[in-house]
Amino acid sequence: MRNIDDRIVHSLNTTVPTVSFSGKVDATQTCKQLYESMMEAHLTRDKAIKSCIHQTSELVGQLRKERAKDSDNLALIKQLRKEQTNLKLMQTELNVEEVVKDRSLKIFSERCRIHYTPPKVK
Repeated sequence: MRNIDDRIVHSLNTTVPTVSFSGKVDATQTCKQLYESMMEAHLTRDKAIKSCIHQTSELVGQLRKERAKDSDNLALIKQLRKEQTNLKLMQTELNVEEVVKDRSLKIFSERCRIHYTPPKVK
């Protein structure tokens, strides 16, 4: 799901012209399309990660209630720990996603600031 972010530099190098080739390609439209696809990818990944966090949080809550009723069940405790670890990993992934997004936007703005100014994100 991170292909667009992983290849942002290559995409910009192949689609956004340098000053000497600026007349042959519509850089404004190219930058706008790249920005829109990048934002769509970020939104999709963000929703997917948050959905996973929500589902895992509910499962952890359910397992905690079951553990409160049956605190001696080792299989239940093991499952709870496993799901708590998964939840922490997903929350970490959300932080990683923020870093990836910031990096991509920085690279984008460095190359496309002359051609396209993205709207302010709310």
